[in-house]
Amino acid sequence: MHLNQAFSLMIITIGAALLPNISYRLKLPPVVAEILFGVLVGKTFLNVTFSGEWLPFLANLGFLMLMFLAGVEINFSMLEKQKPRQLLLYGVIFIATLTLAYIFSLSMGQGLFLALILSTTSLGLVVPTLHDVGISKAPLGQSILISATLADFLTFFGITFYLLFQKHGFSWQFIIPVPLFIFFGLLLWIARLWFWWNPEKAASLLGKSGPSELGVRFSMALLFIFVALSRVVGLDPLLGAFMGGCLLSFIFREKRLLEEKLTALAYGFLIPFFFIYVGIQFELKNILDKNQLLLIAKILLAAFVIKIIPSLLLVINKFPWKCALKAGILLSARLSLIVAAASIGVQQGFITPHLKDSIIL
Repeated sequence: MHLNQAFSLMIITIGAALLPNISYRLKLPPVVAEILFGVLVGKTFLNVTFSGEWLPFLANLGFLMLMFLAGVEINFSMLEKQKPRQLLLYGVIFIATLTLAYIFSLSMGQGLFLALILSTTSLGLVVPTLHDVGISKAPLGQSILISATLADFLTFFGITFYLLFQKHGFSWQFIIPVPLFIFFGLLLWIARLWFWWNPEKAASLLGKSGPSELGVRFSMALLFIFVALSRVVGLDPLLGAFMGGCLLSFIFREKRLLEEKLTALAYGFLIPFFFIYVGIQFELKNILDKNQLLLIAKILLAAFVIKIIPSLLLVINKFPWKCALKAGILLSARLSLIVAAASIGVQQGFITPHLKDSIIL
């Protein structure tokens, strides 16, 4: 079925508007409902062909916003409060996670990139869950948050250097992002100094609402500056967006109001287009044969094992075994970021569309 641009735009936007209410009634996360809607109208069932470039454009813009918000969610204040011994433990947990993921990846005939995909954790699920349970400020909640934060941060930096290694090997081109990192650090230093000496202006930029919405404008400018810089130095723009979000989070320590505005803009408008587009590209026939179903079972098993076993190391911080097990189960939540990482893998040719569809399922 081929739809012209006007009808295709209307169908997708109506779906994006109604899906949150439908998902809450079905007790599904909105992201899942958006992917399922895309599956329904896409290649798997109705096979609707959407004309024009507007949907890929909005989907890519939503993807950039998703990566930017993943960086914004990194809580640097919380990380700085940790003692070196505690940070070392969380680092060991991440290394153990990546090692187990690599072992599973090899058993599935894959390499390091799948291990990085499996090592992700979705802060977008972990944070609200801890808030709902009421333990986000408790020692266990803080430990889970730090583990999730490091998993997101280190995984996507690992993906960055994996991409560079695949393109250039161990050559001078492997350090292409160094100018970006230098610029990144210089901006951190200048911005922190400015906000130190101008606290009232900083507060205005963060929280003041009005027609100008300076905080949102600054954030969007930062996003596109880092996307542009990543192009200049040969990085994937998605990883540039992630670093831009990290920069914003590092500068704005009290960023709750600004983060709420950015989340409303992203999840209320742009990001749904990305997940609907993911569903449209999903092909059920890619996963229906026996070998693919076996692979999906292995991925599902790996998704829990590689998070639960390393999380048991939290007993070193005097948490009961039961609490460490709960932490591992919650850290197994991936959703948005595992889809994002898999999409990067397909774009770069590191994994096949069949494997991406298996990961999404």
